[in-house]
Amino acid sequence: MIYDLVIIGSGPGGYVAAIRAGQLGMKTAIIEKYNTLGGTCLNVGCIPSKALLDSSEHYHQLNHTFAEHGISAQKVSLDMPQMIERKNQVVSQTCDGVKFLMKKNKVDVYYGHGSFLDATHVKVIAADKTETILTAGTVIIATGSKPVTPPAMGYDKNRVITSTETLNITSLPKHMVIIGAGVIGLELGSVFARLGTKVEVVEYLDRILPGMDTDAAKELMRSLKKLGITFHLSHEVISVKGSKTKAKVEMKPRAGGDAITLDTDYCLIAIGRRPYTEGLGLENTGVKLDEKGKIIVGEHLRTDEPNIYAIGDVIKGAMLAHKAEEEGIYVVETIAGQKPHIDYNLIPGVVYTWPEIASVGKTEETLKAEGVEFKVGKFPMKALGRSRASGDTEGFVKVIAQKDTDEILGVHMFAARAADLIMEGVALMEFRASAEDMARISHPHPTFSEAIKEAALDATEKRALHF
Repeated sequence: MIYDLVIIGSGPGGYVAAIRAGQLGMKTAIIEKYNTLGGTCLNVGCIPSKALLDSSEHYHQLNHTFAEHGISAQKVSLDMPQMIERKNQVVSQTCDGVKFLMKKNKVDVYYGHGSFLDATHVKVIAADKTETILTAGTVIIATGSKPVTPPAMGYDKNRVITSTETLNITSLPKHMVIIGAGVIGLELGSVFARLGTKVEVVEYLDRILPGMDTDAAKELMRSLKKLGITFHLSHEVISVKGSKTKAKVEMKPRAGGDAITLDTDYCLIAIGRRPYTEGLGLENTGVKLDEKGKIIVGEHLRTDEPNIYAIGDVIKGAMLAHKAEEEGIYVVETIAGQKPHIDYNLIPGVVYTWPEIASVGKTEETLKAEGVEFKVGKFPMKALGRSRASGDTEGFVKVIAQKDTDEILGVHMFAARAADLIMEGVALMEFRASAEDMARISHPHPTFSEAIKEAALDATEKRALHF
């Protein structure tokens, strides 16, 4: 079969690129190794984890805060298999939606392992070993990433697990050790802590969430400690060993001292993800990898092979589904002769704990390192009427602006609904708005969004109205 465009990988980057290509009239095919579309995000990442995060928060609220609202319940019980079943239904519905969108946009779907025979021919080997060869004018590599599992950590998919296996635990563990205090570890840690599991987090660095706003990270850590999570910062994992029913984690303080052993029901490895490029046959093309195994791309995300592009987790930058989506659209529109644009500084990041962390633009630490003069406005959620009404009083909103021009350089928040609130910062920063612009916009009352206005007022003239 001959196609204008062949996409390898059906995660958010791949399937969104396919939709856009279909809209632009390209004859398009998408290849997916597994038997469902959607990639890591829809199947074993963003969507299922958010389903469990919401379910666990409902359970936690019922047990701990509903009484304050005059709502009492007796004999509250946890049905873990039903929670997982609901998660599976959410995943199934979402993946079926992607399948429908492929049909709607006339995208041919090939299930099987795709690899390059050369720059313009891609072989697909299906589960039944049948082979199909696709001829492509252009190819987009969108194969995503896999969890990093060093040999010393004894990954066995049984008691030493990654996020993939964690999402299918149907019997609540009494104890879980998480290696890594990044987004994935903290989100899944919060799920099990809310449900009643004793959770311990081991982190090599001296802080959680490296690269994100320091104040937000500190506030989240304080909140997670109240939830019952124990943190072992500045600790190095020596070894992890799993048995049929347990796992043993050996670690030591980086500053020196005796080794510590943690016996646990499960050990979750959450130390990052690596680009997934094995078996792609890149050696049959001019595509090159960097020292971290990521595909090297240049202008317009084109590889060294002129008709092959790469997007998402397989190239440099944050491993975020929405980044991959933007890159997919960017490449397809470039191929179509359009002039698309991506500002990587304005791709927001979110941690879906509760409250949530959301961030866009530069942090204070980055601006200091760059020698940029700035001013900061900050407003606590506890001073907001809407927060008090809902009981979500933890956190703050921070607005960072250039000292002289007042242009917004960063917005960072730890707050209820931060994942949705951050878009005001993204939109205004796309148009290079000032903190005063943000402060002068009328925000509905009472809403969480008023905290953004107040933080902007604080950044502009130190005149927050309600604090």
